[in-house]
Amino acid sequence: MERPLVSIIVPVYRVEREIARCLESIRTQSWEKIEVLLANDGSPDHSLEICRQFAEQDSRFQVLDLPHRGVSATRNTAISRTSGKYIQFVDGDDYLPSDATECLVRAAESTGADLTVGHFYRVSGEHMAVRGHIKKRCVLTLGEYATEMRKAPANYYYGVLWNKLYRRSIIQREELKCPEGLSWCEDFLFNLEYLRHVRLVAAVPDPVYYYVKRPESLVVTQATVRNTIEMKRVTFSYYKKLYQALDLYEKQKMQVYGYLISGAVDGITLPDFPARLREVFPAKKPRGKTRRGRTRTRTKMRLWE
Repeated sequence: MERPLVSIIVPVYRVEREIARCLESIRTQSWEKIEVLLANDGSPDHSLEICRQFAEQDSRFQVLDLPHRGVSATRNTAISRTSGKYIQFVDGDDYLPSDATECLVRAAESTGADLTVGHFYRVSGEHMAVRGHIKKRCVLTLGEYATEMRKAPANYYYGVLWNKLYRRSIIQREELKCPEGLSWCEDFLFNLEYLRHVRLVAAVPDPVYYYVKRPESLVVTQATVRNTIEMKRVTFSYYKKLYQALDLYEKQKMQVYGYLISGAVDGITLPDFPARLREVFPAKKPRGKTRRGRTRTRTKMRLWE
């Protein structure tokens, strides 16, 4: 098997306590044919110095010292500098199992998949648990993957970048970028846009990432009712377009709209939504008795006013 080059992108910002662990886990990957782009987002701490130390010791690492513009702009700059067949994303405060890249690449190469998705470890203090959604090792058409995704649309498994492997040729050809106008859920929007150009998806039930849960994470600190609803409004149009493009929207309309009230994100319960938002689901209401004594119902479907 030819060993394709994998470009690993690490956005770096205020991670001086964790970045060495992250980079060491990348440096010791069993898949050695990698280039690692350490995109420093104007971090004011000592993260840049640590990145430069790794670059001095390993020629596969290169440092991009950028002005602070946010994680999406930083990732976009790094994407434009990649040269690998595949692109993998790692956050600076997380880390990888030693065979993570190899696991993803072998699945992609053996199946011809345009997207490869793996499980991950959720690390919270001393506790660690495996998270994922598609339980078996399989290859899915885009329609099959979309059907699985609508069962748990708020699951990190589908939304994040870091448990996946992407084909650089698709990103380059379609000129895909991480949206720079959002402060969170930008990963999910990128994935929804990428999926529209995917033919096959490989699901790998092996954990390929250690996601370190931090109390000060963006999802926790910004998960207010107002912000959550606004995020849902922005992302839903992208989500809906995917199912329309696959001719699945009319058949699965109610399940697709379920995204608007899905709240569980990797064990985090987002703020409860106003009652009127829940009316997106069909609500059965009594309408009187039939001749046979059974209660008639009527179905109501309405978005928030």
